[in-house]
Amino acid sequence: MPCVEIIAVGTELLLGQLVDTNTPFIAQCLSDAGIDVHAMHTAGDNRARIASAIRAALERADGVITSGGLGPTVDDVTREGVCDALGIDCERDEATIERMERFFASIGRPMRENNRKQADMPRGSVVLENPRGTAPGFVASRSDGRFVACLPGVPHEMKTMLVERLVPWLRERLATDERIVTRVLHVTGLGESEIDHRIDDLFRTGENPKVALLAHRGTCDVKIMAKAPSDARATEMIASLEAQLRERLQGHIFGSDEETLPGAILERLQARGWRLAVAESCTGGRIAAAITSVPGASTVFAGDVVAYENGAKTALLGVAPEIIAEHGAVSEETAVAMAVGACRRFGADIALATTGVAGPDGGTEEKPVGLVWLALAWPDGKRSLSMKFPGDREDVQVRATQAALSLLWGIL
Repeated sequence: MPCVEIIAVGTELLLGQLVDTNTPFIAQCLSDAGIDVHAMHTAGDNRARIASAIRAALERADGVITSGGLGPTVDDVTREGVCDALGIDCERDEATIERMERFFASIGRPMRENNRKQADMPRGSVVLENPRGTAPGFVASRSDGRFVACLPGVPHEMKTMLVERLVPWLRERLATDERIVTRVLHVTGLGESEIDHRIDDLFRTGENPKVALLAHRGTCDVKIMAKAPSDARATEMIASLEAQLRERLQGHIFGSDEETLPGAILERLQARGWRLAVAESCTGGRIAAAITSVPGASTVFAGDVVAYENGAKTALLGVAPEIIAEHGAVSEETAVAMAVGACRRFGADIALATTGVAGPDGGTEEKPVGLVWLALAWPDGKRSLSMKFPGDREDVQVRATQAALSLLWGIL
C-alpha cells in the first residue's frame, strides 16, 4: 500500500501560536483514499530545515505532502526548500500569472510584485490550481518517481485543493485500489482500562480489521478500521467485529461516528415526550451549553439555573436553607434538592443537577477538590451519585459535565 509523510510548515506552529488543523484533515482524506500516512512532522519557515525534512521523509515514503509556506512574503520558502531537496531550480509559470491577474481584477485590487513569486514552481511541476485564493499548489517529482506535493496553509484553500486537485492526482499516480473505512463507537460510563479488559482479545484478531481505543475526558472511542478494494467490502468486514464489540459493551455505547452524547440524550427525550431542566453549580452552565449545541434542543430543553451561591440555590431552586446548613452545598441532599427544585420551577419531566468543588481552592479533607455530586429527579424517582475527578478546574468541570450527561442518558 502506498505511503506518504506529512510536513506542516510554519514557525507559528512550533511556537504554539497556532494549532495545526491541516494535518489531521489531510491524513483523513488520504486514509479515505487508501493511502497510508506513516509520519507527521512540523518545520519552521526555514529553507534549509524544510529541505532536510523533505529529504529524510523521501527516504522512507513514496511521497511527501506539505502545507504552508506558499505565500508571497519573504518567509514563505517552502518552494525553495523543495527545490533544494530535489536538486532542481524554479521556473515561472505564466499560466499561473494570468490566473492570478484575473483573480485580483475580479476583486478590484492591484496585484503586487511580490505576488508573482507565487507563480515560481519547481521545474517540471504539476500545478494545482487554487480556486479560493492566490497561492497555487504543485507536485514536484524526483528522478526516482518519489514526489513532493505542496498545499497552501490557509485551511479553506488547502481543503479545496486537496480534495478537488491533489487526491485525484494521487489516486491516478499511486494506482491505489484500496479503501479504508472507519467506524467509531462512542462509549460512556466505562473507564479505558475496563473497556480494554472487556475487549482485550479482539485487539489481537489481526490487522484487518483493526481495533483501536482512544480515551477522552469522560468518554472513550472504540475505533474499527478495515482496508478493502471497496467501501462496501470494508463495511462488511467491520460489521462482524462491531457486533462483538457492541455485545461486550452493551448499555454503554451511546452512538457511533458523528453522533454525540447530547444528541443521543435529545433523541431519547423526544422519544419519551419529556422536557428536561438543569440546575448547575460547579459545572457553571456547561451542561446546558452541551444540550443546546444540538439542533432541535428547544423541543425538549426547558431551561437551566446556574445557582452558584447558596442564596441562589434557595431563591431560585427552593433548596431549604437548613439542608445546606446541615449537609453543606456540596452534598447528596443539596444536589437532590436542586434537581427537584429545577423540575418544579420549569414544570419539567426530568431534571439534572450538579454541585461540587471544582478547585483549585475550597476543598477540605471531608470534601476534597474534585468531589462532585450529581442528581436526577423525575416524577417516579430520584437518583444521586458522587464522583471524585482528577485534574485542574477545567478538567473537573468537563469530566463532571460528561458524567452528568452519562447519568442522564443511562436513566433515559
